[in-house]
Amino acid sequence: MANLETSLKEAMAIEGAIGVALVDYGSGMALGSLGDSTEIDLHVAAAGNTDVVRAKMRAMEMLNLHDNEIEDILVSLTSQYHLLRPLTTQSGRGLFLFLALNRSRANLAMARHQLKRIELSLEI
Repeated sequence: MANLETSLKEAMAIEGAIGVALVDYGSGMALGSLGDSTEIDLHVAAAGNTDVVRAKMRAMEMLNLHDNEIEDILVSLTSQYHLLRPLTTQSGRGLFLFLALNRSRANLAMARHQLKRIELSLEI
């Protein structure tokens, strides 16, 4: 099991990582963040992407998709990928990992795989 600081550092080691945050989607607050603030304001990204996660949760509820869980949400920008990964562990309910990647340097499949591994080892 890894603590938050270790997990954020592991996420920043993902090829192309610009920034990462652990976010409470009830409040929109980043509980921890790490990254290059010149490329992205992680606190603004945390608050803004909270709306994305909430909207998808509501849509799943309206569609009665109760036996499904969101693995991740991908937002593709012209120069970046934004990965939102709601935590599925009991202690992580209500939280999501936000990872911003430089699109030209990132391997999206590997980033998704590594973020899943980080989520599963994260101890809240």
